[in-house]
Amino acid sequence: METSEWHIERRSSFGSESPLAREAGNVPETGSLSIVVLGASGDLAKKKTFPALFHLYLQGFLPPDEVHIFGYARTKISDDELRNRLRGYLVPKKGASPQQLEDVEKFLQLIKYVSGSYDSEDGFRLLDKEISEHEYLKNSVEGLSRRLFYLALPPSVYPSVCKMIKTCCMNKSDLGGWTRVVVEKPFGKDLESAEELSTEIGKLFEEPQIYRIDHYLGKELVQNLLVLRFANRFFLPLWNRDNIDNVQIVFREDFGTDGRGGYFDQYGIIRDIIQNHLLQVLCLVAMEKPVSLRPEHIRDEKVKVLESVLPINDDEVVLGQYEGYKDDPTVPDESNTPTFATVVLRIHNERWEGVPFILKAGKALNSRKAEIRVQFKDVPGDIFKCKKQGRNECVIRLQPSEAIYMKLTVKQPGLEMSTVQSELDLSYGQRYQGVTIPEAYERLILDTIRGDQQHFVRRDELKASWQIFTPLLHRIDEGEFKPLPYKPGSRGPAEADQLLEKAGYVQTHGYIWIPPTL
Repeated sequence: METSEWHIERRSSFGSESPLAREAGNVPETGSLSIVVLGASGDLAKKKTFPALFHLYLQGFLPPDEVHIFGYARTKISDDELRNRLRGYLVPKKGASPQQLEDVEKFLQLIKYVSGSYDSEDGFRLLDKEISEHEYLKNSVEGLSRRLFYLALPPSVYPSVCKMIKTCCMNKSDLGGWTRVVVEKPFGKDLESAEELSTEIGKLFEEPQIYRIDHYLGKELVQNLLVLRFANRFFLPLWNRDNIDNVQIVFREDFGTDGRGGYFDQYGIIRDIIQNHLLQVLCLVAMEKPVSLRPEHIRDEKVKVLESVLPINDDEVVLGQYEGYKDDPTVPDESNTPTFATVVLRIHNERWEGVPFILKAGKALNSRKAEIRVQFKDVPGDIFKCKKQGRNECVIRLQPSEAIYMKLTVKQPGLEMSTVQSELDLSYGQRYQGVTIPEAYERLILDTIRGDQQHFVRRDELKASWQIFTPLLHRIDEGEFKPLPYKPGSRGPAEADQLLEKAGYVQTHGYIWIPPTL
């Protein structure tokens, strides 16, 4: 959401009817809420976490008489210096109104900064003292207060930070309050490191206290997947191997690593995008209908999908690295890290046997988009001779220009009985004019406050996802699997298109979806 667009309905003051006032079980709370952003001076906090908190504040989900926000980092700066650093990410880029400027300043006054290291008790004791003072000023009963710790930090410091939180900053007793920890990806680099990290954090916190965030699960169109699949009768009989030929889940960026080459080179496109974001989307596309919308029921079904994925076949993988990637001085000259990958996954169960799920992600390509493309099988007995025009497809456009559209064959207007590809189109910008689609981080932080883990990754889910990709990743790390060069601004390696064709995808020629104009 662009800050310049805010025209948000303000919620009523915090009380029994406020969304913030209840947990998933609709139990009203009376304790204060302290939100601690660890790594407060870093890019993630400035660009994503604090703006998300600001928009929740604007909508009344973070009432100032209940909430205080703490920034914590090693950088030695004052409260005002942190506020000044954040202001530029909150103020509209074009012509802020006096009301908007006032909102920003009121929000910034809720923020206090504490400086300290990530492995020393001194800083965290000071942080706990500041939180306790806030709770006292809000007349919060000890044990009723709520403490949310958002780790906008690299995973290498998660264990030490979690240990410090457990030692110094927990609620003193449990009378309905809570302490929760949000951790960002990448959560490990392979199965072994992820399990090690899970074990270390699991010794300190119970699973209901740990929120492993994957911001793709907060995107509007991703959250629409369960509704689309299970609330619409005509999808139910079609969503299986009898009707669907292949499924593509695609992430494309039209820029390279842009100064983050050294960081990106440690992970690569599979760890950065495919193993988490795209695999989470695959689970929602392929899972069975859950018993209910309870978080555990949904996550149980996602784990079943992951555990049904067959080992990856070498012939169904294409890796690429764009030309010029190693020109970045922070990238090693001998880097084998892929900036592009197409991987075909196969799910061994009754619904999806024989249907390829094609996960594709890349940087420095010819367009920017993320989408799910479900391609149906050919119509048997093609009396209109229109097979070459293309197949029916259900396309869910995640970003940009959010949309759901169905590609289908219709009669071309005119006197002749000729056919043409067209679409049934639900474009959000046209259908929901004036409706602001919330940023993923807003939704997920609010879910954390509410205690709803539906859109967060459970430990066994994380383990199953790493089991799928770890063998391939180790071979890439050891130089056994080489990426192919491709030109920036292209579609990626030509071999990737050949793999798509081999997997059964039929490209539509002569048809381009154009987002409708308002």
